[in-house]
Amino acid sequence: MADSLNKLFTEDASFDDFSRTQVAMVVSDPHLEDNPIIYVNRAFTIQTGYARSAVIGRNCRFLQGEDTDIAAVNHIREGIARRESVTADILNYRANGEPFMNRLLIAPLTDKAGKLRYFVGIQKEMDAGLKDTATEIADAQLSEIQDRVENDISLIISMVRRQSNAASAPTEYVALTRRIETFQLLYEEMKLSDNQADRDNIHIGSYLSRLCCAIGHAYGRSGIRLNVQLESLDVPIETASRVGLVVSEILTNAFQHAFHRIETGLIEVRMSKLSAGGLRLTISDDGLGIPNSMKWPDPSTAGGRIVTGLIEGMEGTLQLSRGAAGSLFTIEVPAGASLQG
Repeated sequence: MADSLNKLFTEDASFDDFSRTQVAMVVSDPHLEDNPIIYVNRAFTIQTGYARSAVIGRNCRFLQGEDTDIAAVNHIREGIARRESVTADILNYRANGEPFMNRLLIAPLTDKAGKLRYFVGIQKEMDAGLKDTATEIADAQLSEIQDRVENDISLIISMVRRQSNAASAPTEYVALTRRIETFQLLYEEMKLSDNQADRDNIHIGSYLSRLCCAIGHAYGRSGIRLNVQLESLDVPIETASRVGLVVSEILTNAFQHAFHRIETGLIEVRMSKLSAGGLRLTISDDGLGIPNSMKWPDPSTAGGRIVTGLIEGMEGTLQLSRGAAGSLFTIEVPAGASLQG
């Protein structure tokens, strides 16, 4: 399994175009032998000097070295064994052998049934000269980021709620990676690595614009145009995270399937503020279109369950129109929706 994961993520490097966050993050799968890493963000590769292809499929212990404190290692190992959140300052080593002090937070990710699915690790290099106040600020930032990551990834897990097997795991990991990267663009917009006065709302137009461009770059090809027109609108962070994931699922599906054996095409994403509050988002393509015989969202697929759960959680609506050419998705989110997990 480790070899197949390495090959998979080595060949699919397009996800690096998404993430530019300053705080490193890893996700590991305890259901595989030795709890190997299945995802790292770009900040991790920059911090450690290890390429993604050199990390996927390995246990995180490769970062340890001769002077790593065994007490810190045991503290982390015991927390993972108990499936509890754990925090530690540990001496790690970059790919070139250079040591650095790493502030590490690890937490288990479970579904609604309480079943363990993954572990997520958030880490940040610590400056030996940091004053107590700066250290406290760094701790608060890491904790906030970890809470957000736990909530967001757990949201995905709860909607999928299926155990990976050897045959389906590589495909699921690619989808999981894309969904995590979708949230990471949101974290960038929130600027959680820096000081920010208002953490309750976000400019969703800016966020969705970057998300659409990233997906277009990762999945697009010559001849397929992407047109994005988004009004300026501030929404709660919870709304932005759910809308962003819906857009990611639909837009990725359009790029991957709407233009099979078609050389040219157009995908449009539009968002406007409703007069009574809330927002309307449309995603359209002039490709093959979804057949009338096909149910969408498909409850038998992870993507279908995710989209349905997200729309219901926002008390929104989703309509699919099938035209002579292509498909039109219309999402409406009411003002002041009661968001649910």
